[in-house]
Amino acid sequence: MSVASPPRPAAPAIPRQLVEERPLRHPDARSPEMMTRRGWWLVVMNFLLPGSAQVLAGNRRLGRFGLGATLAMWVLVILAALTAMLWQTVFITIVTNWFALTAVQILLAGYAVLWVVLTIDTLRLVRLVRTGPIARFGIALLAVVLLVISGGAAAYAAMVAGTARDTLGAIFGASGPPVEPSDGYYNILLLGADSGEGRDSMRFDSISVVSVNATTGATTITGIPRDMPHFPFSEGPMLERYPDGHQGHADATCGWGSGINQLRTEVEVCQDGDLLYPDARAQGSSPGVEATKDAAEGILGIEIPYYVFIDMHGFASLIDALGGVDITVEERLPKGGGPSYDGQPAEDWAIGWIEPGAQHMDGDTAQWYARSRYTTDDFDRMKRQRQLQQAILAQFTPQTVLTRFQDVATAGADIVETDLPTSFIPFLADLAIKAQEEPVSTIELTPEGGIEEDDPDYAFIHELVRATLHPPTPTAEPAG
Repeated sequence: MSVASPPRPAAPAIPRQLVEERPLRHPDARSPEMMTRRGWWLVVMNFLLPGSAQVLAGNRRLGRFGLGATLAMWVLVILAALTAMLWQTVFITIVTNWFALTAVQILLAGYAVLWVVLTIDTLRLVRLVRTGPIARFGIALLAVVLLVISGGAAAYAAMVAGTARDTLGAIFGASGPPVEPSDGYYNILLLGADSGEGRDSMRFDSISVVSVNATTGATTITGIPRDMPHFPFSEGPMLERYPDGHQGHADATCGWGSGINQLRTEVEVCQDGDLLYPDARAQGSSPGVEATKDAAEGILGIEIPYYVFIDMHGFASLIDALGGVDITVEERLPKGGGPSYDGQPAEDWAIGWIEPGAQHMDGDTAQWYARSRYTTDDFDRMKRQRQLQQAILAQFTPQTVLTRFQDVATAGADIVETDLPTSFIPFLADLAIKAQEEPVSTIELTPEGGIEEDDPDYAFIHELVRATLHPPTPTAEPAG
């Protein structure tokens, strides 16, 4: 004979006054309508003001912690926005600092985790089983969607901070304070080459110097022909070796002729470059780059403390990361490695064509645009490279970088090498912002620019560069 179990005691009824005055904390669980309205409110409040749901309906200690963290995050966001608008240099200094980016990443990741905890706890407070049948699914779905929006945004921001830190560390490895501008300009040697197979014999296919006005950000790009002969060197070990200008070699192992693009091979393959430039590698450079710097200084008559090397092997990925570039093509150009014998028509070997007119180029097309030369010459190619450099600078807007940050950062870390110190990043970023408002001027050391191809007048080049960077100030004519 079975014995009936005693009936379970009924849950104590909540006084009606508490239900009416504090329905969020003391709801009438017997009313699906009230529980449904309460559920919607708690989920929305958790999204708008994380922690508020717990303060009103749950663990007040957890709620106060969530509200405090939210308030602190909003204060930091507002301070960051004000600093970005009013003190750009200070803002850039902070957001390019390794420790600051690490701290930001930790804070954002922690806040994303807190948001997940608060959302889960909010769903517990909602008591979905007490809501209406359809509302159970809707409230849960809304909570998940809002969590993805809010927590996902915080997690993505944390990832961006980490990517920025890692990218800056990968590209800007040198230490020490930045050098002072020379005659009002920061001059940077810009080199381009393909680092694919045969890197030991790699030669710089694109050589230019970017001169940035330290006050206005106005930029001048000077293109140096890669085959420029018999050039002088500035003070240093190469000047001691070639006091009367570079003479070149007849041995293909060390580079044919006397062109400036032979220097890397000559110094690093045929000579002991580490003896010539013993401090180069420790400073984030290389003997071949340092020799090319000395040559560029001798050619242009300006100081060039830094270099940036662009690996053309992955150059297309940077263009694609920026969303492509806008170029106006002046003449039809072939894509492809060139003819297999002299006089072979381009139609027989070209794998495609770049047609004249305004184009929005992807990375592959832009790379061929910068490389193509078999139906033109090196001087035409120099012009196209400078045109492409200007198009890339124009594309580096804050909006583009922010919306495509992950791709741009990944591509930049893969293809860029430099000896620019990390301490120079805030100055460089500030100048880049200013440069967006200034036209980019160019100097081409070509016959069209008055420079003889086989026997350049380097004194004339020095004067041309000086006059371009420091144009005479117009004086007012006296009143007649």
